[in-house]
Amino acid sequence: MNRTTIVYLILATLAVASAIAVPLTIYRSGSTALPQWASSVRPGPLSNAHAFLEGKCESCHTPNRGIKAETCIACHASAPELLMKPETAFHVNVTECAGCHVEHQGRDIRPVRMDHAVLEKIAQRGMNHPAGLDCQSCHAPRDTHKGFFGTDCASCHLTSSWKISGFLHPSPKSTECSQCHKPPPSHNMMHFEMMDKTITGEKSARVEQCFACHQTDSFNNIKGVGMVKVH
Repeated sequence: MNRTTIVYLILATLAVASAIAVPLTIYRSGSTALPQWASSVRPGPLSNAHAFLEGKCESCHTPNRGIKAETCIACHASAPELLMKPETAFHVNVTECAGCHVEHQGRDIRPVRMDHAVLEKIAQRGMNHPAGLDCQSCHAPRDTHKGFFGTDCASCHLTSSWKISGFLHPSPKSTECSQCHKPPPSHNMMHFEMMDKTITGEKSARVEQCFACHQTDSFNNIKGVGMVKVH
């Protein structure tokens, strides 16, 4: 047996021994038992929300199983608002947290990578047949349309992007703004008569005549005045 073969055998033996010893040591004594090993394989810092778990790999990772939802639930079940808020109540049926939540991306990175495909799988499992997502079950509290367009979000929006592909705003000369835009609450109060009309100089404009005062590039861009911080 030549020297090269012997060296390779030694290295292979050490590798096998390490592959057995490292997980066994961590399983028995925790990740702090091998600090140098942990720092060499750590993929990146945890988010600010989970920074207190830094260096405690076994708090989330289970040997030979990876990250299990049960481990996440053990901590987050103590936060009842997660299930009480309408926009987050769907978590009660979630069984794979890692589908949308990611870590080790850095301290200031929000550990959420929303994957609607994962949510759709959850919906299908719950209904025992193919089912679409109920957009309103999550997005109703933040519906910028104020219910104006109903509840069928998917008729305009894709889950991959909130932007509407191919959408073109009507011509700046259009006078049908109120078909899509609702006025802010202040426009239905004295604020509209005392402040808004004074700023724009359009004394005869009615609330539904958005085009009389507003530009189409931004609602804060007032015709003949420019950008005004309002509402």
